[in-house]
Amino acid sequence: MQPELKPVRIDRGGPDFVQPRDIAVESAGHKVLRNTYLLLAVTLIPTVIGAAIGTNIDVSFLRASPILSFFAIIGIFYGWIFAIEKNRDSGVGVALLLGFTLFMGLLLGPLFQRVLGFSNGIELVMLAAGGTAAVFFAMATIATTTRRDLSSLGNFLVVGAIVIMLAVVANVFFASPMMHLVLLGAFVLFSSLLILWQVNAVVRGGATNYVSVTLSLYVAIYNLFSSLLQLLGIFGGERD
Repeated sequence: MQPELKPVRIDRGGPDFVQPRDIAVESAGHKVLRNTYLLLAVTLIPTVIGAAIGTNIDVSFLRASPILSFFAIIGIFYGWIFAIEKNRDSGVGVALLLGFTLFMGLLLGPLFQRVLGFSNGIELVMLAAGGTAAVFFAMATIATTTRRDLSSLGNFLVVGAIVIMLAVVANVFFASPMMHLVLLGAFVLFSSLLILWQVNAVVRGGATNYVSVTLSLYVAIYNLFSSLLQLLGIFGGERD
């Protein structure tokens, strides 16, 4: 059972006595969270660089064989995550994480090319970025201030991740526009809940490695931003 973040009062020490263990857990949790936020901010730099490069290169070869491209990207994605987790306790893990974020930025290139093709493309990108920041701030604030232990949310997220992944793979073959919209909405909800759960786990001492936590939050933020941007492009994109 995970330790509670809130002070625990006992009769022997008086009404304001706080168990040292809980103080240590709170202090360690906030230290991990500070390191996570710092590294998370750093990961945005290679992401922006990768996105700038990806936006200005020809990626038509990916559309030549979309199914093969999808599985190749998925293989690289999970292989890279495995390598980061394996080296999460060393500087190699940080370097791999930064390389991963550069790669993920490159993958944003085709999306940016489509969205920036709209007359209001820059506005849509700014709206998606602002929406992502607002959701992250809201979820992180709730996670750090709530007295509830949200660890049980983890089981729901595991099931949700499996269902979403299976649906994504299925839609690679079916190419259903309606399913694509549903998946975008699912990614927004899932990513928001993942941020809530992950930050809460850190402040309660259930997650102690800031590299792993940063990776989890980065993927959530990335999926949240890209999903919001696609939805804005679909419903709010304007042609000249």
